[in-house]
Amino acid sequence: MCDSSLSVLSPETWPFSLEWLPQPAYLVGGAVRDALLSRRCEYVDLDFVLPRAVKIARAIAKHYQAGFVLLDAERQIARVVFKHATVDFAQQEGSTLETDLRRRDFTVNAIAYNPHNGEIIDPLQGCADLQQGVLRMVSAKNLQDDPLRLLRAYRQAAQLGFIIESDTQSVIRQLAPQLSQVAAERVRVELGYLLSSSAGTLWLITAWEDGLLATWFKSATQEQLAQVAAVDRAAVVLAQSWHTLGWELSQLVREPLKTTWLSIAKLTCLVNKQPEVAEAELTQLTYSRAEIRAVSTALKLLPQLKVLSTQMSLREQYFLFRTAGSVFPTLAVLAVANGISVEAITPLINRYLTPDDPVAHPTPLVTGNELMQALNLRSSPLVGELLMQIQLAYIEGKISTPAEAIELASQLVVQSDRRTFIL
Repeated sequence: MCDSSLSVLSPETWPFSLEWLPQPAYLVGGAVRDALLSRRCEYVDLDFVLPRAVKIARAIAKHYQAGFVLLDAERQIARVVFKHATVDFAQQEGSTLETDLRRRDFTVNAIAYNPHNGEIIDPLQGCADLQQGVLRMVSAKNLQDDPLRLLRAYRQAAQLGFIIESDTQSVIRQLAPQLSQVAAERVRVELGYLLSSSAGTLWLITAWEDGLLATWFKSATQEQLAQVAAVDRAAVVLAQSWHTLGWELSQLVREPLKTTWLSIAKLTCLVNKQPEVAEAELTQLTYSRAEIRAVSTALKLLPQLKVLSTQMSLREQYFLFRTAGSVFPTLAVLAVANGISVEAITPLINRYLTPDDPVAHPTPLVTGNELMQALNLRSSPLVGELLMQIQLAYIEGKISTPAEAIELASQLVVQSDRRTFIL
């Protein structure tokens, strides 16, 4: 969430006083770039280059009772975490500031700001590239030194609305195989940014075309990448008719995770269509169990939905919702992206969005404990099977009261004893 009235180039907006910074001290990186682009955000994320970086960071954290993290003892990098800001302090690399800036990834990120006198230091003409909307490498060696920068170029192009300069993109293509050397969790973070918005889709496709995703999604095809774009379009269509569904697609899979349900739909497009292989791919990328389970569920249910969407019985719908659970919004957008008409899936969406719908959100007529007490049963898988059969009978209109539910269960138990109880 951005606020145009704030600028990180104004020390008054910082979570600590400028007096804590010695001279020389410079604000660098994305904060300067975004300020010059008038991209100002409520959550402040600052990077400083200064002498005695760790000592000063520790003192600031202590004074303001903020969190302190030593990120790199050897390179002397520390982080101070405030309530609404994160501030990194790094020891200058090289004998001069320009040497430090020349070790960065792209020219637009190699601009420094001196808060003591308001001077902009731009030895690599990053400001000119900002004005032209161009991402240009500082050097091929810098990209090679940290191959994650190869993928980061596409993420930053998406976030900034920039293009990647042709020589830079050519070097990225040449170095693409080196991305396999990067820790998987770092790659996953960059992928997360590209999957999180429609602006990232074009650059995700371009990254695949340039060979950056080959290590991670070995079986991905041009058709599958096109489906990612189709998911974006489908999400817009569904959100126009069902605002709640659009909102659910934007929610996180689980609070600590940064993956939305819409991102899960796009991820489902990229992985191998065999759930077991897809799970291995996502495990390699260090996705969480919740994220992997969501993708696997979508992969398993989508073929079923393609076949049955226009003629699903209540029983089939019940089992679909039971298996899908909270993954249903992802399944719905994938269905439309794969050619299932909005009209065909409308009844399912309406059921899902109706909290008391007996098919999508069944409320049991009786509980397991009530069944065990009424029929003198022990706790066993049979109780769960009975509850499921009761629910199916209820949604099909065969029973409507707890008494009828217990009577049906009693009959099923007798059938079970006769080995004719079939689920």
